Amino acid sequence: MHTGTRTALVIGITGSIGREVAESLLRRGWEVRALHRDPSAARISGARSNVVQWIKGDAMQSSDVAEAARGVELIVHAANPPNYRNWRGLALPMLDNTIAAARINNARILLPATIYNFGIHAPRVLKENSPQTPTTRKGQVRVEMELQLQKASLYGVRSIVVRAGDFFGPGAGNSWLTRGMARARGRVRSVYNPGPTEVGHSWAYLPDLAETMVRLIECERPMYAYEVFHFRGHWLERGGEMAEAVCRASGIGNRRIKAFPWWAIKLAAPLVNACHEMLEMRYLWQIPLQLDNTKLRAYIGPETHTPLADALAATLGHRPRAIGHESILAA
Repeated sequence: MHTGTRTALVIGITGSIGREVAESLLRRGWEVRALHRDPSAARISGARSNVVQWIKGDAMQSSDVAEAARGVELIVHAANPPNYRNWRGLALPMLDNTIAAARINNARILLPATIYNFGIHAPRVLKENSPQTPTTRKGQVRVEMELQLQKASLYGVRSIVVRAGDFFGPGAGNSWLTRGMARARGRVRSVYNPGPTEVGHSWAYLPDLAETMVRLIECERPMYAYEVFHFRGHWLERGGEMAEAVCRASGIGNRRIKAFPWWAIKLAAPLVNACHEMLEMRYLWQIPLQLDNTKLRAYIGPETHTPLADALAATLGHRPRAIGHESILAA
């Protein structure tokens, strides 16, 4: 049993997943540091920012990361390049800096991961050892990031990778749910379904994911230096179930469900980077990729799991979240 105060550094705390993990750590008694280029601005919008130790620095500068990580036992690496620009040129060096800081301090790394690693020919049920054959640029970089951690484990750097489906939750402003499906501010009037209604889709409610991640970090069962876990979250056998559930949560009928305008995304893709990225990842709506969480359950038991209706009510702002989180983003 661990005694005394535990300290974590969160890199990417203003992103939705970083913020949510920080909230979970704070609730469970951890001290939390946050590395940010402009702490004053971050404090204004940050969840419980008054109890976070803000450190001015840049994740691209190895000396800044090393200084911020001095004495911590956990580094949450939740940094993402803005709008996915120059992904390889930024994401890989940032993770290198985190690995170097973890090695110096004997800290463990927590990396939120995605299903981008798996391409269009992936098995429909994804296990931790399923072959990773990405068919997109972001997927290839994600594979390289995980390889960085595997290589680092050979010289003693410990890490946990937790893979999840599409993020949603209060404050997850960059999510498919609130940017692509229910795009109106305030009252939802229409819901856009991005894929065929019969194709299953994996979703991760971020407060549940963050709590599960911290439970894994606190798990006292022996682990290898490099471990990967899959978070099942909300697996919807029919992809159209999410659109229908959003309609119920918003008090509108299913007749308000519309086909997502991929034709407009195609037209805009050459000019708008965000549209290009959406188009590249369209295959994730065309094939069912389900995450097998057998390994995770063997370590910590059932996932933290909020019923879909409650999770959507909180996400769409119709009532307070059941377990009191502040917000999150996707990788």
